[in-house]
Amino acid sequence: MNVHTTLGRTSNLRARLRARLLGSIGFCAVVAAVACGSSTARNGFDHDSTDPTTGDGSNNGPAGSLGTNGADAATAEPSNECQKMDLVFIVDDSGSMQEEQSNLAANFPKFVKVLNDYQTKSGSKLDWRVAVTTTGRDVDYNISPPIPFPIPLPPQSEKGDNGAFRQKKDCGSVRRWVERNDSNADQTFSCLAEVGTSGPSIEMPLESLKLALNDRVADGTNAGFLRPDALLAVVILTDEDDCSRQDNNFTIADDVCITMQGVKPVAEYKAMLDGVAGGANRWATAVIAGDKACTSGFGKAIDAQRLKQFVNLVGKNGMFSSICNGDLTTSLQDALSTFDAACKSFPGVK
Repeated sequence: MNVHTTLGRTSNLRARLRARLLGSIGFCAVVAAVACGSSTARNGFDHDSTDPTTGDGSNNGPAGSLGTNGADAATAEPSNECQKMDLVFIVDDSGSMQEEQSNLAANFPKFVKVLNDYQTKSGSKLDWRVAVTTTGRDVDYNISPPIPFPIPLPPQSEKGDNGAFRQKKDCGSVRRWVERNDSNADQTFSCLAEVGTSGPSIEMPLESLKLALNDRVADGTNAGFLRPDALLAVVILTDEDDCSRQDNNFTIADDVCITMQGVKPVAEYKAMLDGVAGGANRWATAVIAGDKACTSGFGKAIDAQRLKQFVNLVGKNGMFSSICNGDLTTSLQDALSTFDAACKSFPGVK
């Protein structure tokens, strides 16, 4: 969403909006996934890839390829290893993400098996729970001219989940999250992950996290999910960048978020998560998005510059993996490696 757009450029966002007016929906789906797995548990993913604990020399590995925060090691608290984990998936529900959602759902049974097989140092099973929401919130906005469309576009209004965790009776949901001991937890999880493709075309995964863990907890919608003695784990899945903002009635020039006026600094969302979790060492994140503009078996992705900035701020507890790989198996495996490390260095209950 860059104000320096040239006259003849047709942005991805404009193209999606024009397609919507013509009767076809264009959106993308993002997911946030986190987990705690030991090296033995990670073998549940049958994938011959580079050792996920070291990365592949590009953008994978528990510390990500975007650098680590040296202050984290200096301020680390004594390790207790987590016994509980609260996982949040932020899944993009716009039109370009159907393939990614299906691939994610196909990987969830293996993902849940890793969680179920994980054993803490004391030999106990990990007490996990997982929730799913999407990247969209309610927005009203205008599209700035010129637009390569025969008629002017009217002001746009889109409805999103606003951070509410998904609950669907036809998925077998008994609450707004899935727990370890739920019957058919993996099938329920997979069903919830296929969030559809009719969500807002302006992706705001970081704002959705803020809404999910602050606003929707405060108003009771997501109340009871967060536990003070659990590692908070978040995974974001999208083929767009983060365009998080809290205002409304804004104007879009194109779909480059990094230079768009009105977007919130990513540091604010990192600070928010520090506060929600009770400290920087008490949460971790895995972002699966475009490490560059690319085309893969999933379709097209743009360079997720803001999301890379976010992971860089998180440091050793953050991981960025490329959606351009066209398969989420390795990315989810790398997420498990990151959260395994975060679990092992989890500080004791304050």
